[in-house]
Order: sequence, then C-alpha cells, then structure tokens
Amino acid sequence: MSASDVLNPDGSDYDAFLFAKVGEDRSGAAVTVLSALARLDLEPRTEARVLSRLGPEDAQARLTTHFEAITDIPALALASESRASKLVSLLPKHAPLRISNSLEAGTSSFPKLSISWTMMALVGVVVLTWFFYLAQTG
Repeated sequence: MSASDVLNPDGSDYDAFLFAKVGEDRSGAAVTVLSALARLDLEPRTEARVLSRLGPEDAQARLTTHFEAITDIPALALASESRASKLVSLLPKHAPLRISNSLEAGTSSFPKLSISWTMMALVGVVVLTWFFYLAQTG
C-alpha cells in the first residue's frame, strides 16, 4: 500500500481527474470522466489507479481508446486524444505498472464487462423463455 493510499483511502487523490468534465451527452447532461468510465462498465477509481501507474503516453492511449468507445458524447468524438492528454496530467503520479505483452501489442488484458453482462442477460432470457414454454406445455 502506498503512502497516498494510506492518506487518502477513499481515493480522493483521483478526484481532480475523475470529476473533470469531458463534455455533454446528447441529452445535454454534463459528463465527467467518472460517468464516462462508468458508461463503459469500468470501475472509475480502479481505472484511474491503473492509468496513474502507466506512463503518460500509455495512459493517454488507453484513455483515448475508452473515449472513442463512447458514442453519445459528441465532444469526445471530436477531440478524444487531446482531451485524454489534458486529463492524464490531472492524475497523481504513482509507481509505474509493469506492462504485459498483451497491452504492448495493443490488446487489453481487461475483460469487457458490458459483453459479459449482455451475455448473461441473453442466457437469462433464453432460460426464462424455456421455463415458461415447459410450464405451458406440461
């Protein structure tokens, strides 16, 4: 555990980054880094911690990739790379993480939670449909 984690166990050293505004969504609601990451089914404080341990270029590339996956915030689509660069500068400096080969190759070693939740929901619908079919025929 780092000294920063002891002094700020709630993660408040990431607040400048997490609460920075990144734009407005199509409905006009203000979107922060925290809400943008949450829209991608990422845990915002965990992602901020990971980004703070990457080098600035790697953190910017990773954050840009996240921003490009968000389609309902027009400002991010226009300037995701430059916005990511500015936001990375708000992250606290931590000891760097050792980058795995999959990250260096441009693939993420982190699973996409949105896919797994979608698959679980689909399986649930199929099971419920099968259950109701059996209940009516039997």
